[in-house]
Amino acid sequence: MKNDNYHDEQNKQNILKLRAVLDTLPGFCRIFFRGIEEYTSSRTRLAYAYDIRLFFEFLHEKNAVCSKMEIKDYPLSLLDQLTRMDIEEYLEYIALYQKDGKDITNEERGKARKLASLRSFYNYFFQNEMIEKNPAALVPLPKRHEKEIIRLEPNEVAILLDQVEDGTKLTKKELEYHNKTKLRDVALLTLLLGTGIRVSECVGLDISDVNFDVGGIKIRRKGGYEAVIYFGEEVETALLDYMEQRNHIIPAKGHENALFLSLQNRRMAVRSVENLVKKYASRVTTLKKITPHKLRSTYGTTLYQETGDIYLVADVLGHKDVNTTRRHYAALEDERRRRAANAVHLREKRPE
Repeated sequence: MKNDNYHDEQNKQNILKLRAVLDTLPGFCRIFFRGIEEYTSSRTRLAYAYDIRLFFEFLHEKNAVCSKMEIKDYPLSLLDQLTRMDIEEYLEYIALYQKDGKDITNEERGKARKLASLRSFYNYFFQNEMIEKNPAALVPLPKRHEKEIIRLEPNEVAILLDQVEDGTKLTKKELEYHNKTKLRDVALLTLLLGTGIRVSECVGLDISDVNFDVGGIKIRRKGGYEAVIYFGEEVETALLDYMEQRNHIIPAKGHENALFLSLQNRRMAVRSVENLVKKYASRVTTLKKITPHKLRSTYGTTLYQETGDIYLVADVLGHKDVNTTRRHYAALEDERRRRAANAVHLREKRPE
């Protein structure tokens, strides 16, 4: 049994946050969240709750009928009274709105996610015959303009890892920390670049999740399911070098099993890894904003270029729908199809 209950703690925190949000929502919302509990993670349900709360806050602020009632007092019959136009106005509203004195914006991606949450919400009550109309299903998802994949080129990857090893371009103060974290940073960045795992999956790793006998790591994917991802020799070498140092570190209480530790000997947080990537990558390229997710894109692009297998890329990256992967790598697929145009010769060239 693990001493480090990181994942249980994360789940517990999400459930407590969800309960706090539900206390501000109409009572019938609890029916929905109980209904989806079996097949969604606590993280997903919390994200739904935030999105649905925003929808009701919009109605309370902008809808003449809804503004006369407290949000908690909204009846389920309200969903039947709302129309497609109400939901379209909501999407227009969230493009730019104010909360706690701050301007908050949503582009196509943010709008699409919030509409998807609302669709799931409406669909649950509609399929269970608790409402008669489903206006959310009538509103098309915002057209997403896919941006070009930002990634590191192979030479940039090599420069990045070399720099992490030798600390070039770091300030004098950064070098002091670098001497203590070099092996950890090399292992962490090599792992991200060599497997394409998400930053949340990376910081969630325990020592026992690494199996050098099979050359794999056990990770927890979005949705809560576990998967084994295999790594190559470069990742293995970097991990072994770090593990030798890690075995001599005394972790803080409750963080005994964490693979990657901060200077405070606590499990590293997502934000810490984001800052770490930014620190090193900014010295390699100033033209690209490199984040842990861009390292994932770098891996996905390289894997696709090497194999040409979009299904393999989807599987390794943990995309449940291959179309998600295909959208991300559409430009690369198009390039391969263009090359195919001249790959087949029907007749030999006639001599001129």
